[in-house]
Amino acid sequence: MAISLAWYAVPGKYLSAPENRDCLDQSRRLLSRLNGRAVFAGTCFEYDTQAGKLREDSPTKPATLYAECKDALRRDVEKRADSAWIRFFYLYGPGEDERRLVPSVIRAVLRGEEAKVSPGEQRRDFLHVEDVASAVVSVAEGRVEGCVNIGSGEAPTVREIVTTIGELGGRPDLIRLGAVPYYEGEPMLIVADNAKLRSTGWKPRWGLRDGLRNAFEWWRTRP
Repeated sequence: MAISLAWYAVPGKYLSAPENRDCLDQSRRLLSRLNGRAVFAGTCFEYDTQAGKLREDSPTKPATLYAECKDALRRDVEKRADSAWIRFFYLYGPGEDERRLVPSVIRAVLRGEEAKVSPGEQRRDFLHVEDVASAVVSVAEGRVEGCVNIGSGEAPTVREIVTTIGELGGRPDLIRLGAVPYYEGEPMLIVADNAKLRSTGWKPRWGLRDGLRNAFEWWRTRP
C-alpha cells in the first residue's frame, strides 16, 4: 500500500505556483511504479465550488493551476485498480501554518491584537487534523475506490469559527468582522457530502468547539 500526500502548499503562493507542474510530473512517475493499493491526495478546489454541497460525482471546474494539476492526476489515479483519490476540504489543528485562518486569528488573540477578517457569512467545511488523519487511514485500509471526500459534512460560518476563537481567548472584542472584504467571486458555501467516507466506518472525534479549543491550547504553549 502507498499513500502520497506530497504537494506544494505554501500559503499565499500554492494556487498559482509553477511548482505544481513539478508535483504533477513527480506524482505521475511515482504512480507508474507502484504495485498494490494506492491513495493520492486531491483537493475540494477541483470541483466547481459554486455548486455548494459537493459529492464525489459533482462537476469539476478547477480555477487555479494547483487545482488543474490535481485534477489531471486524479484522472490518472481513477484509471488504476484498487486506488483512491481523497479530496481534502478545510483542515485545522495543531501544527497548522500560522498564515492560515484559524492559527492567524488564534495568534492575534493571544497577542492581544485585532484579528481582521471578512464579514464571515461564508460557510466552510472544517475538519480537525486528527480526524483528517483517521479518515485517510480508513480509506487506505478499506476497499473504497475512486474519489472520496475528506470533510466533516458540516458547514459552520467563518463568523462562527472566528468568534469562537475570540471567546476561547476571552477577547471576543478583538475579532474585527468585515475589516477585509470577500475576494472576488468567493463562494458562500463549500461543504462535503461525506457519505462515501462514512461507508468505511469512519467517524470524527472532534466537534468544532472542542477542536478549536485544542488548536488554541496548542498555540498557547508555543514560545
